[in-house]
Amino acid sequence: SCGGGRETMSTYGSGRGTEVEVKRTSKMAQVKNRAPAPIQITSEQLLREARDRKIEMEPRAPRQQITDKEELKEYRMRKRKEFEDAIRMQRQHTGNYMKYAMWEEQQQEFERSRSVFERAVDIDYRNQTVWLKYSEMEMRNKFVNHARNVYDRAVSLLPRVDQFWYKYTYMEEMLGNFQLCRQLYERWMKWEPDDNAWGAFVKFEMRRGDEESARKIFERFIEVHPTLKSYLKYSKWEEKQHQIPYARKVYERSLVEIADEEERNSERLFILFAQFEERQREFDRTRVIYKYALDNIGREKMPELYQQFITFEKKHGSKEGIEDVIVGKRRLQYEEAVSAQPHDYDAWFDYIRLEEAEGDLEKTREVYERAIAQVPPVKEKRFWRRYIYLWINYALFEELQAEDLNRTREVYKAMLQVVPHQTLSFAKCWRLFAHFEVRQKDLEAARKVMGQAIGFCSKLAKEKVFKDYIHLERQLGEVDRCRKLFTKYLEVFPTNCSAWTKFADLESTLGETQRARAVFEVAVSQPVLDMPEMLWKKYIDFEIEQAKEGGDDEDDEDEAARSAAEAGGPGFRARELYERLLDRTKHVKVWVSFATFEASSGVGGGMENARGIFKKAYDALKEDGLKEERVVLLEAWRDLEKAQPREEQKIEEVTKMMPKKLKKRRMVVGDDGEEQGWEEYYDYQFPDDKTAPVNLKILEMAHMWKQGAMKTLGGGGNGGAASKKRKAEGDAEE
Repeated sequence: SCGGGRETMSTYGSGRGTEVEVKRTSKMAQVKNRAPAPIQITSEQLLREARDRKIEMEPRAPRQQITDKEELKEYRMRKRKEFEDAIRMQRQHTGNYMKYAMWEEQQQEFERSRSVFERAVDIDYRNQTVWLKYSEMEMRNKFVNHARNVYDRAVSLLPRVDQFWYKYTYMEEMLGNFQLCRQLYERWMKWEPDDNAWGAFVKFEMRRGDEESARKIFERFIEVHPTLKSYLKYSKWEEKQHQIPYARKVYERSLVEIADEEERNSERLFILFAQFEERQREFDRTRVIYKYALDNIGREKMPELYQQFITFEKKHGSKEGIEDVIVGKRRLQYEEAVSAQPHDYDAWFDYIRLEEAEGDLEKTREVYERAIAQVPPVKEKRFWRRYIYLWINYALFEELQAEDLNRTREVYKAMLQVVPHQTLSFAKCWRLFAHFEVRQKDLEAARKVMGQAIGFCSKLAKEKVFKDYIHLERQLGEVDRCRKLFTKYLEVFPTNCSAWTKFADLESTLGETQRARAVFEVAVSQPVLDMPEMLWKKYIDFEIEQAKEGGDDEDDEDEAARSAAEAGGPGFRARELYERLLDRTKHVKVWVSFATFEASSGVGGGMENARGIFKKAYDALKEDGLKEERVVLLEAWRDLEKAQPREEQKIEEVTKMMPKKLKKRRMVVGDDGEEQGWEEYYDYQFPDDKTAPVNLKILEMAHMWKQGAMKTLGGGGNGGAASKKRKAEGDAEE
């Protein structure tokens, strides 16, 4: 024995020694001083220290030199007892059996090792590891018959485990027992294993040089497994053996004999079949395969095959051939779609595009006629939107592609007759028809079409027709007609501010300032408008632009207007408009815009006028109790002051008027009158607002208490009086 917790034993039997290790219990560290340490440490520190010092790690057992048979016998008995105890404690644990058997094998006790393996098999014969270790032990020690017996039992009990068959057949082939190996493969094939097992059988026969037997095995294989994978493997093998007729026959059989219809019509099968024929330089056969797949299955289901076909035709054929086949197939599909759902206008559009791409005018007209015959059954615009584009495309096709102008005019007229104008209409139909007549230089016909459109669409309140007609006449330069159309437009839609502004813009563009001003005056005098703020803004901007151009008094015919212009400056009309607008509304944006106008150079009255308007607006908003609007007004005033030169700025005046932002609470009351809780909100306190004194009663009582305390404690000491005085003052402040 030696120190350090290890012992070594050596045995010398039959002229050689055997070294074994004997485990020995480790010595535990002893505590010498049990008194508490002056500095205590935590358990975490103890564990970390123990881990660092490896106190609790068990040392390895020493090596023991066994010198005689008695010691060896004693050692073997002790080890067997340990293994048996472990097995008795965990009977189902296979690892204990494996260790036991391997140890017996090391001791050259093969019978004992077999006995242990047999015990493991009795415990769990389905465990593959046991059989594999068992057979490897027999083969490692060259017990061939025993290994054959083990494998035979394994494949008999577990025939679905392919690994046993692989090892069994490999062992027999390595031993040269080819007949027995072939018998094993036959036994295995009766269980109909997967393709790898059949492949192993084929490779065995090929190693033996028996090609015909391998072909028969493949025949049995595709009979047992009639799948795409099986046929492809068979055909690839035949091609590798340079048996091209056999390989072609396998491909042809796969198109009929594969059980699964999806695999039988799969894209991969046709692609591989076509590529096989292309490799054999059989281009006609390849083309037939591609066309057969596209005709019977369809291009949509085989996009990759279609690309392969195009590539093949680019290399070995013409593009026209494939296009004819594909177009025919697509035409058949569209026919089925429109027959199933005649009102599916998207399918009609696709069908029409196909025929237009082919360039056959008669077939295209036929499809158009069939499509426009499918009139929507309900007179609702959402059902007619897609349908009307069939007519529009038809007319454009006749004009641009067929170049038949008379037929185009007939299509437009028929379209307008089909649409039920009493309930719905489409401005684009009238516009396109009119533009077509303009292109034919027939302005009278175009105006007649748009006149009919106004007559029909005015009842349906469609202003788009008026806009299109006015735009057309303006492009033609007919100003008087535009004025008449605007007059009719405004008679039908008198509340449309956009129409009024466009009418005024037309007159302004033509230089008719008085007419434009008259249009604006009539517009603002309307009792009801949809967007009056937009109209007033346009009117004011118009007057400001005229003032900048110096046109305020050039067109004035009376002396009164000219004198008013001289007295009020160049922007007197805009100023009057602002005042008229403020008579109608006191909105803060109007005040800010008015002040900004006055502060502008050239047409405004200057910064003093702007300050006067701000003050007037502030007083008006204060009178109405609008706090947030007053804040917006003061911020705009302050920004305007900052924009002025430094020597002309009066920011202090505005700053003094700025309010304080206060956070307050208020009770939220629901619609049913019940209180729902408190909420926080922001309020503004302006310096010039009159506020009632807060807690006035409390201050008066504090003052009275202070006076009474001073009289009572007048001679009681300066310190106490002073403290009470400070307390009273503090209470009063609170």
